[in-house]
Amino acid sequence: MTTYKGINGFAVQSVASDPSPTDEGQVWYNNATYAFKLATVTTSGAWATGGNLNTARYQLGGAGTQTAAVAFGGTDPGNVLGSTELYNGTSWTTNPTGLNTPRRLVVGAGTQTAALAFGGFPPNLASTEKFNGTSWTSVTSMNTARRSMAGAGIQTSALGFGGYTTAVTTATESYNGTSWTTGGNLPAAKQVGAGAGSSNTAVLSFGGLVSDSVSTSTESYNGSAWTAVANMNTGKARTAGFGTQTAAVNFGGSPPTSGATEIWNGSSWASVGSLGTTRYFAAGSGTQSAGLGFGGYTGTASSTATEEFTGPGAPTTKTITTS
Repeated sequence: MTTYKGINGFAVQSVASDPSPTDEGQVWYNNATYAFKLATVTTSGAWATGGNLNTARYQLGGAGTQTAAVAFGGTDPGNVLGSTELYNGTSWTTNPTGLNTPRRLVVGAGTQTAALAFGGFPPNLASTEKFNGTSWTSVTSMNTARRSMAGAGIQTSALGFGGYTTAVTTATESYNGTSWTTGGNLPAAKQVGAGAGSSNTAVLSFGGLVSDSVSTSTESYNGSAWTAVANMNTGKARTAGFGTQTAAVNFGGSPPTSGATEIWNGSSWASVGSLGTTRYFAAGSGTQSAGLGFGGYTGTASSTATEEFTGPGAPTTKTITTS
């Protein structure tokens, strides 16, 4: 008779808690829950419910990881916000101090303890602020005041692109931790799109409005110029994203109000599991394997919803059932 031990060379372990880390294909018995478990990896990206924001908001900025994120600014109809919240992987805590300049349609980049906020409205803003995990400090402003742009990167190496001044713009600016420098223009003027990237020399731009039409366009930036790459499967504006230039996630948007999610592998987009709460003007943070989406507008109200994204190839544990 074939046994697990005969195939793998060892017996199924009996443990009081699930081991970590695990190897794909590893099997064990959890004697506290009386269940056999299997370590596997996800085959498609999926969203799961996280802890709600304390303040419902949309058109906000965000930065950080799935377990250490920061949300700031935005609007709850009638109020432009400066308030800041911190996420620990389970719940949000309101930070004692908020942005120096309340704003909506703002861009975020960086980490929970080293974030950057730039641009926004009202009026069109060039002002930039950096966050140290406790408080915000005003730093050098952008060259071009604007709202509705996209951005990516870290506090000392960020990129802002597109947006609206007195018209939709192609303008790109690069931040080095001290000052903003004009970079290569987008191929077409774009607003309310999204971006992903780890620095100002490796960024992906996707979605948005081009000539008032919802766009599927995707562009890659190398530090000096943009190159058009494969389009998204579904055009979306007022959308959000996170990840890197070669492993990005796009989610939410409109019209219509959407929960659709796509992942980028460096050459093409693939559709994966949708958000639990359809919305637009949300914010995102994290990586393709472990990301976060929060806030937004559902089409009828601003949202506190937070969802955690697990990308394909991420480790997961399944309970083995028999019948």
